[in-house]
Amino acid sequence: MKDCNHSSAALKGAIIENKSFPYERALYGISDTLVRNCAFAGEEDGESALKECRDIQLDGCYMDLRYPMWHTEGLKLNNCELTSNCRAALWYSDGIYAKGCKFHGIKAFRECSNISLNDCDIVSPEFGWRCSDIAIGDCKLSGEYAFFESKNLKISNLDFSGKYSFQYISDMSISRSTLKTKDAFWHTHNVTVTDSVLEGEYLAWYSDNLTLIRCHIKGTQPLCYCTNLTLIDCTMEDTDLSFEYSDVTASVKGSILSVKNPKSGLIAAGDIKELIIGDSRYPCNAVIKSSGKIIYP
Repeated sequence: MKDCNHSSAALKGAIIENKSFPYERALYGISDTLVRNCAFAGEEDGESALKECRDIQLDGCYMDLRYPMWHTEGLKLNNCELTSNCRAALWYSDGIYAKGCKFHGIKAFRECSNISLNDCDIVSPEFGWRCSDIAIGDCKLSGEYAFFESKNLKISNLDFSGKYSFQYISDMSISRSTLKTKDAFWHTHNVTVTDSVLEGEYLAWYSDNLTLIRCHIKGTQPLCYCTNLTLIDCTMEDTDLSFEYSDVTASVKGSILSVKNPKSGLIAAGDIKELIIGDSRYPCNAVIKSSGKIIYP
């Protein structure tokens, strides 16, 4: 590849391929351009290579430099690799479509909107903060604090691992996914999870209007301090001290290790191994059933 530096005015509607761009703002402000099989890398350590671009497509590109795509509008990425050196790749951007890409830099997306990610591999702490209108399908994601304060998410077939995920989220649906994560869904609002595995400690504390349908829930002290919590045909494993101070309507197949001081609602399970009522700051106004029989009040 040949090192290049171009003016944006000359590149409108162009095709750029098989070139290397190591310089700062190398393709700043280009529009209506296809960039194919190019590398954004080099000892010059140039940043902001594609800042302020409009309606561009990147196919098979390699990105190893910082802050490449800030303030972009209309961006398509196909089979691109963004390395761990490509930190804070997409900020303040709108209209992003990515398929078959690797996002391996910290803080890859922030304050972006209208995002579609398909078949992507993501390793990125602090991924997707304060973003909106996100569609994710068939992706793998590893990172801490993913999707902090984001809204309007639709997720399917996500393989997720990491701590402190989906906190302060509003208006999200997740289906057919596996989430291995501690402290997930804290302070969320209007979230529905269907046919998924939720594994980790302290699930969904302080959430409002969370609905779990046919989910498998695993880990200590889940679903405490919740309001408008609904579980439909879920299963639970190693879930001790569940539902403390929550307003909950739950139907659980099989057993729950222990239930502690739910605030109100109805909990019905195949078996509740231990019911803990007492030493509570609030009265328990819930109805609790085990094996079809009312065990409280």
